[in-house]
Amino acid sequence: MEKRATMLEVGELAGVSQATVSLVLNGVPNARISKATRRRVLDAAETLGYRRGKAHPVPEGRKRVIGLFIDEVSTTPFSAQFIEGARDEAALQDVSVATFCTRSDPALEQAAIDLLVSQKTIGVIYTSLITRQLVVPEMFSALPLVLLNCYERKLRYPTVVPGDIVGGYVATEALLKAGHRRIAHLAGESFIEASVDREHGFRQAMTDWQVLVDETLVSLGGWTLRHGRERALALLSRPDRPTAVFCFNDRMAIGCYQAAQSLGLRIPQDVSIMGFDDEDLSGFLDPGLSTMVLPHDEMARWAVGQLLDGYDSADQDERLQKIKIECEFVERGSVARPNS
Repeated sequence: MEKRATMLEVGELAGVSQATVSLVLNGVPNARISKATRRRVLDAAETLGYRRGKAHPVPEGRKRVIGLFIDEVSTTPFSAQFIEGARDEAALQDVSVATFCTRSDPALEQAAIDLLVSQKTIGVIYTSLITRQLVVPEMFSALPLVLLNCYERKLRYPTVVPGDIVGGYVATEALLKAGHRRIAHLAGESFIEASVDREHGFRQAMTDWQVLVDETLVSLGGWTLRHGRERALALLSRPDRPTAVFCFNDRMAIGCYQAAQSLGLRIPQDVSIMGFDDEDLSGFLDPGLSTMVLPHDEMARWAVGQLLDGYDSADQDERLQKIKIECEFVERGSVARPNS
């Protein structure tokens, strides 16, 4: 799926805030923005191919508000991508997004639902910061609902999650295409679904390329920079060390950078490193970290569209689908051919 430019990227190119971009692109009247600034924003939007997306019908008799429920906003940087993606897509239809961080507290969820129902809002996007299976509380059946980055065993609502298995496959295949055969994998915790899926993709790519997985190079557990450093240090200290390491996430990859540098190994000349998530720091490492983008912005946009389209859909069963949006590969400088 094509990655759509965001208001944040338009603002960075135009040298203005995201708020200013929103005011200009949404044609807010009486905004005190100079003609020159407006022109810079419009030129930046055209350069980046920022598009307003397809029109979605907004139901009559409903307040132009969508409730975005999210279980946590502080443990990772990804909550902002969910919020901004939903807000950007909703703004294209002159719809606002009200965000509720509930930490899955039933009392807080009920209070928010009561408010949204009393205001006759459009519906709810139920979001988990970590991809996982869950059971949606019955209180949420009071409004149209879409699940974002989470899913139920029995499909009751439109659902969108990232394609972590394919992402793990693509990341591993990039290392295989570069000529690596002795590839280590720093996996995450076994209770994290994304960790299991990315390892699945790793193993499938190795199998398809007819490369035997050395199980001593698959290290399980952890997701932090410290975990990555400690586990990479053990692997890279071996006399038969791997020529490449695929890490569960970018934080572990940064730890892997530290381990390699402490051992006097050059990246990518002595060891190639692949991350996952494309956190902000990834592009500022030396060399920049090759990684996979989590499509949280695009997922949130899809969720908004599905919620609005639900009012205009004759076949509700057709909308009950679980969509997986592919993760994009970002090639930087941390992967090269292995030393012969």
